[in-house]
Amino acid sequence: MASFGSIKSVIFDREERKQQYQAHIRGLNAYDRHKKFIHDYVRFYGKEEKPSSLKLPIKTDQDTLREGYRFIRSEEDDMDPSWEQRLVKRYYAKLFKEYCIADMSQYKSGKIGLRWRTEKEVMSGKGQFICGNKHCNEKDGLASYEVNFCYFEAGENKQALVKLVACERCAGKLNYKRQKEKEQLEKRQQEQDRRKRSRSKSNDDQDEVEGSEERRRKGKRASISASDHKIDDDNDDDDDNIDEFLEGMFP
Repeated sequence: MASFGSIKSVIFDREERKQQYQAHIRGLNAYDRHKKFIHDYVRFYGKEEKPSSLKLPIKTDQDTLREGYRFIRSEEDDMDPSWEQRLVKRYYAKLFKEYCIADMSQYKSGKIGLRWRTEKEVMSGKGQFICGNKHCNEKDGLASYEVNFCYFEAGENKQALVKLVACERCAGKLNYKRQKEKEQLEKRQQEQDRRKRSRSKSNDDQDEVEGSEERRRKGKRASISASDHKIDDDNDDDDDNIDEFLEGMFP
């Protein structure tokens, strides 16, 4: 058992350290005291905190809408009684599903995003009296188009016919990729036809050259044959002269 003197000494030391700490704190301004308290708290109690990486994720309503939203809801979606689907259904009911709003920022690659209009957009006329391209505010030269929207959702490939109002310039973006592919196909076809015509003309020229060469060779052979015949006639005349000469020598 500790003696009275040792206990008294421990208490005295503790009180002295406490007075020194309080004196030190009183000598600091408000900001320095704040930093001191935070440092001491982290030093003595911070080790019991859980690492930030172990914090449980918090699922917000926006996350729920992003996961459960469907461009066109099915009967099975409406029959789901979970609160997540009820939330998504309430949000879906607030959308105006007559005309669409289009995101054409990647139209050159054939990727065009479509979504339904919000109440604010309906009130402003966006998508009906103003071009449905979200980045265009053209009001003149508008036309309504029925677009076959093919999209991937919830692990499935889907498609739906929707209406989109667009100006002439933005309407050209809807079929930009298909039009470019058609032009490239026609260009390749024209190039193939040109090459075929070029090869055909080259073959015709070659046949004409070969025909001329063949005719020239035939003419040369005919000339040589005629010369040979003439030489044979001359040889016959010489033979007759030799016979006459021999007859004169041996009467």
